Amino acid sequence: MGRKLHLTRIRKGLAKYAALLFAAGLSLSVSAVEYAANFKGTDINEFILIVGKTLNKTIIIDPNVRGNINVRSFELMDEELYYQFFLSVLEVYGYSVVEMPNGIMKVVRSSDAKKSNVPLVNDNSEGDGDVMITRVVEVKNVSVQELGPLIRQFSDQKDGGHVTNFNSANVMMLTGHAASVNRLVNIIQSVDQAGDQRVDIVRLKHATADDVVQVVEKIYKDTGKGRVPEFLIPKIVADGRTNSVVVSGESQARTKAIELIKRLDDELENQGNTQVFYLDYAKAEDLVKVLQGVSKTLQEEAQGSGKSTRSRSSNRNETSIEAHADSNSLVITAQPDTMRSLANVIEKLDVRRAQVLVEAIVVEVLEGDGINFGLQWITEQGGMLQFNNGTTVPVGALAVAAEQARDKTIKRTVTGDDAQLNDFEETVEGDLNALGQLLGGVNGLAAGVVKNDWGAIIQAVSTDTNSNILATPSVTTMDNEEASMIVGQEVPIITGSAAGDNNSNPFQTVDRQEVGIKLKVTPQINDGTAVQLTIEQEVSSVSGATSVDISVNKRAINTTVIADDGGMVILGGLIDEDVQESVSKVPLLGDIPILGHLFKSTNTSKRKRNLLVFIRPTIVRDSRSMNELSHAKYKFIRNEQLKKHDDGIDLMPFEDAPVLPEWNDAMVLPPTYEEFLQQQNEKKDD
Repeated sequence: MGRKLHLTRIRKGLAKYAALLFAAGLSLSVSAVEYAANFKGTDINEFILIVGKTLNKTIIIDPNVRGNINVRSFELMDEELYYQFFLSVLEVYGYSVVEMPNGIMKVVRSSDAKKSNVPLVNDNSEGDGDVMITRVVEVKNVSVQELGPLIRQFSDQKDGGHVTNFNSANVMMLTGHAASVNRLVNIIQSVDQAGDQRVDIVRLKHATADDVVQVVEKIYKDTGKGRVPEFLIPKIVADGRTNSVVVSGESQARTKAIELIKRLDDELENQGNTQVFYLDYAKAEDLVKVLQGVSKTLQEEAQGSGKSTRSRSSNRNETSIEAHADSNSLVITAQPDTMRSLANVIEKLDVRRAQVLVEAIVVEVLEGDGINFGLQWITEQGGMLQFNNGTTVPVGALAVAAEQARDKTIKRTVTGDDAQLNDFEETVEGDLNALGQLLGGVNGLAAGVVKNDWGAIIQAVSTDTNSNILATPSVTTMDNEEASMIVGQEVPIITGSAAGDNNSNPFQTVDRQEVGIKLKVTPQINDGTAVQLTIEQEVSSVSGATSVDISVNKRAINTTVIADDGGMVILGGLIDEDVQESVSKVPLLGDIPILGHLFKSTNTSKRKRNLLVFIRPTIVRDSRSMNELSHAKYKFIRNEQLKKHDDGIDLMPFEDAPVLPEWNDAMVLPPTYEEFLQQQNEKKDD
């Protein structure tokens, strides 16, 4: 019973399948297979199965594929056309076929097909019909960002079509049915070809590129926009280096612009022209020699380059370059090409130059110690021990001066009125000048002992010297300009003397020498923040008088260094230590231990000196930086004066110390909106 029912179901299925085959109208021939289709009220799933069986293809149907179809073919179709007929039927009912690389086909809704594994095709294998494909189109001449919205209007987005653009690579990616995608590709290629823009360069012979561009742009600005499509308006750029005009745009637009430019590039009626250049930073007199050299070189190059007869004749006209010092301007008469070159040179040279603040630090620390001890004695019988070592006073000279300083009694004989001789004694005061001069040269402790006909002097002195000198000279100068300064005095120095006949009309020649702290520097700002400095630093002082003239201590450094902006560099230094010992003694007796000090004089000195010189450059490129540095220095001096003002002047309590006025040139910013509202509210409350 069951077997019979099963066979009955098989027979019914075969009969149904045969009826469908009959409805499809399939006909076979010996030479080729041809197909005819006639489906009326057929379930779409059955339709897909019949086609898959007929074409021998494996088809996977999405569960969402539902519905009935009604379609009829009145002509026979080969296999390829029958497959396209199958795709078109599915496309009409909102479904698409996605072909997998392994040959399996999937039938899904068209709206979901773009997310499936749609094959990527290129120009060599474009695809055809209603098969789902993806193509990447490279756009060469127009922007895909502007082209994208236009192409989306022609795409079948409801039936699975999708258009997107990648701006960085300027490409467009299209997904959809092959016929629709190929149509969009043809539209893109047509628009891309219409937007093709080329570039032409027009070299000018007489006119200036900047002037021509201004005229042409003004013409297109006044008459072009609003009347002519924007893509037909060319883009024009001036190249001052070669005196050329660069024109880009559509062919028709470029042709019109080039024709207009050539008409404007006409020869001037006057062969020469004169222009006045007012300089902002450079000095007119300094630029004259530079410009004259440039114009001479241009004329030589023009004569040697084999130009036209007109160019060679125009070069015979000499270029005139004059400086007007009162207005700091240049008056130049030259040919147009020479004038353009000179104008470019002036523009590059007339710039604000950077400045350099150079601060030097000179530090000298001196320590000196000295000890002098001596014993001298003398006897009336003629014996004497005398030294002139260190700062001692000779005992012999001191004894003579002491004798001259004593009061003396002199006996005199005078004839009286009665013609008789009368004797009397007169006391004469001694001369203290010689003794005063000798005692004026005594340093330290000097003690004298006189006993009977013996006299002795003991002298001892100890010296201690400490000095700390700090000088910070600073000077500001422009880049590549020498600056110098001196803080000191001019000291007269005798350079020669002469006397006339019989020693009459004698005279001396005197030269004045600068003594103090000198700084001479020439900065050069290199690429970046480095500064090359050519420095002459000198520290000098008067040390004392000599038998001929005065003596001057001098320490100088001449060097060239490279320092970073705001960096400290040591220029040089001197560190020395000097120990001297001087002994004057009586032979043999001065060598006796302890007792030998009675027969000698000792002088010992020790000196240690440290001298270092530092320098720091600071680049000042704008007025704001200069204002900040100046304000800092000004504020420092004013604060020092305020301290003195608060302390007052000794013995003059009602006098005020001088004080610099307050710096009021600082930039004041307007109040913020919140501050303004607060000020308004405070006014209302008042």
